Amino acid sequence: MKRTGLIVLIVIAVLIFWGFSWGVSTGNKMVTMDEGVSASWSQVENVYQRRSDLIPNLVNTVKGYADFEKSTLTAVIEARAKATQITVDPTKLTPASMQQFQQAQGGLSSALGRLMVVAEKYPDLKANEGFLNLQAQLEGTENRITVERQKFNETARTYNTYIRQFPQMFIASMRNFEKKAYFEAEKGADKAPKVQF
Repeated sequence: MKRTGLIVLIVIAVLIFWGFSWGVSTGNKMVTMDEGVSASWSQVENVYQRRSDLIPNLVNTVKGYADFEKSTLTAVIEARAKATQITVDPTKLTPASMQQFQQAQGGLSSALGRLMVVAEKYPDLKANEGFLNLQAQLEGTENRITVERQKFNETARTYNTYIRQFPQMFIASMRNFEKKAYFEAEKGADKAPKVQF
């Protein structure tokens, strides 16, 4: 009888140890994944900052053309100022904070797009080597933004999936790991633009 009681105690101790080990391991994996999401977010901010840093040089190059539309330049400068004021804490990536960030960055993208369209009217500006170089850098940066946003969404999806699965959701709940928001397509992006000749 004593031997059976000892075996039961050993089995219970092993199960408790296994459960504790699993909980610690799962919690540590969540910390690692959460840090991965934060690192991915930092890279997104990094490429947006690169774009923001290119804009003053682009604006100064364009300003050299006296007859260039001042309202377009003002819109770019204002959109840049607004976009740089919006920051998101990577530990609080909520849908609302992501939407606010995306709206500010979308406004800047729109203003830059208008600047490039207006620049097409100025053959001297289009031939300016500095402008062409900045335009190429800006295009490259826009591509980097797309890539980093995609990487962020993949990292956030992996994290979100992991913390919502059974039985990890219990550890996530106890340790306050919350779902991260994603970058979403802008409204109307699902409809093809109308092109008329």
